[in-house]
Amino acid sequence: MISLKIWPRNSLLFGQRILGNLTQNGTCLSYSSTGSNSQDMEYAFEMACSNIRYGPGVTKEVGMDLQNLGAKKVCLMTDKNLIKLPPVKVAIESLERHKVNYKIYDTVRVEPTDQSFKDAINFAKANDFDAYLAVGGGSVLDTCKAANLYASNPKADLLDYVNAPVGKALPVTHTVKPLIAVTTTAGTGSETTGVAIFDYLPLKAKTGIASRAIKPTLGIVDPDNLRTMPERVTAYSGLDVLCHAIESYTAIPYQNRGLRPANPNLRPAYQGSNPISDIWCRHALQMTSKYLKRAVYDSNDTEARSAMHLASCYAGVGFGNSGVHLCHGMSYPISGLVKSFRSKDYSDDHPLVPHGLSVIITAPAVFNFTASACPERHIEAAQMLGGDTRKIKNADAGKYLGDLLRKIMLDVEIPDGLKALGYTSRDVPSLVKGTLPQHRVIKLAPKPTKEEDFADMLEKSMKIY
Repeated sequence: MISLKIWPRNSLLFGQRILGNLTQNGTCLSYSSTGSNSQDMEYAFEMACSNIRYGPGVTKEVGMDLQNLGAKKVCLMTDKNLIKLPPVKVAIESLERHKVNYKIYDTVRVEPTDQSFKDAINFAKANDFDAYLAVGGGSVLDTCKAANLYASNPKADLLDYVNAPVGKALPVTHTVKPLIAVTTTAGTGSETTGVAIFDYLPLKAKTGIASRAIKPTLGIVDPDNLRTMPERVTAYSGLDVLCHAIESYTAIPYQNRGLRPANPNLRPAYQGSNPISDIWCRHALQMTSKYLKRAVYDSNDTEARSAMHLASCYAGVGFGNSGVHLCHGMSYPISGLVKSFRSKDYSDDHPLVPHGLSVIITAPAVFNFTASACPERHIEAAQMLGGDTRKIKNADAGKYLGDLLRKIMLDVEIPDGLKALGYTSRDVPSLVKGTLPQHRVIKLAPKPTKEEDFADMLEKSMKIY
């Protein structure tokens, strides 16, 4: 555990309710409700991520890894598209070469739901696996985390570990099985985090599970696996990296999150911005600025795609400990309430708004809204994305960052706002309703956010160019 005290223990931060939105040395000093006793305030943060192995061709080592773990029966989890592609074939060859017994589950749903999670969980329960191997993007990795979690505690109900207020948010106190996560996209960072996201169909909005206990034992970051990643998947997942990093960098500081937990085990995975997450997020932004467009439009640009793979991993380490906020909070109902939108390069068996697209679509409006809380941080983010910020005033930070994001979005052909995804102003109340329960993320925003604020940001995101 890392305990760092960044600011002095003054009455503003530790002895009374923080009013308004202040800025000190470029750090968001945001709203927080505190107790009268300074000892009740949060004062520490924890850094946790999976072990990571990076290198072209390292997927072929997973059979030996599982052999080293003593695995006797492995669940290989993937989706119906990937089962036909080289990343899964290489993983299977490795398992067979090292004589590791395995069984395949290849029906993971892209943009998983509570029902698809349950299907994977039932498969895992029925087969009594002692280790898991996930090969795929965020949907596959998140589904495998959930299957491992609930199969390891068969009596648990799905909502037991789901984030409040949708679920009970119970702490994970049992031991899960080893999980090796082989990522085949450069976006979610799921190979590093203890987070699993899904659409909760009764609410028509996404929610998830967040616990360090479910982070993979080992994340495999193999640039060879990106050779088959289609253009739109590259674009949308790359912009997810961008939002992970900016949201994490501008999140409420960990000291201002509120009261510290009675037990360190209850400290949340998403803790607010902190000095170590900041480092990873800064590098992710710089790399995304330099390599995203190249990676999208040239699948043979190994340098660019390899760099985006690392950027995704870096952002995962960052946001996996600090957290994301409003872009992700509003993205969940944008995906969950999808009507008929389908994107090139994605499965056409059901309408879907790909996660990275649902996140980036509100980003210009979001950061224009949040910039007043910590303008220096928004300016720094713009600078890391290649903007010339030397003459940008604090009052113009949000507009400048928003305009820069629009340019990046236009460069990689992002649809022109929520209207292009099939939404109209009549859908705003439903989108707001789906955002409000996302406490895990929206409460990490650097300033208080009311219903009308969400409505305004969504209206401003109907058309973005």
